[in-house]
Amino acid sequence: MLLRGLFWLVLCQLLGTGLNVLLLPMLPGPIIGMLLLLLFLLVHGEVNEPLHLAASNLLKYLPLLLVPPAVGVMAYADAIATDFWAVIGALVLSLVLSVVFAGWMMQKLIERQQRRREDV
Repeated sequence: MLLRGLFWLVLCQLLGTGLNVLLLPMLPGPIIGMLLLLLFLLVHGEVNEPLHLAASNLLKYLPLLLVPPAVGVMAYADAIATDFWAVIGALVLSLVLSVVFAGWMMQKLIERQQRRREDV
């Protein structure tokens, strides 16, 4: 039963990734897969037992992903508080640089793709 539920979860994610590659590059594949799973559940009307079992088993391990960042924040709370504005400045600067770089890279890739289409 657990494998059936995991199969459906992984299938939705793979379909979402496929749609991401083929049709919707602006949305991440797992998000598209989650929307597909939502549509499936809305059409089906209820969560079947294998899917419920797989989801509940995966949710048991979710805190393991959230504990390390929380422990890091708690362990270094004094250092973060001391250098609060430096941390905020570094975060804002890295965000701005990342967005600018991603936009620049996207423009270069779009130009490259247009040149390839013109050459064909």
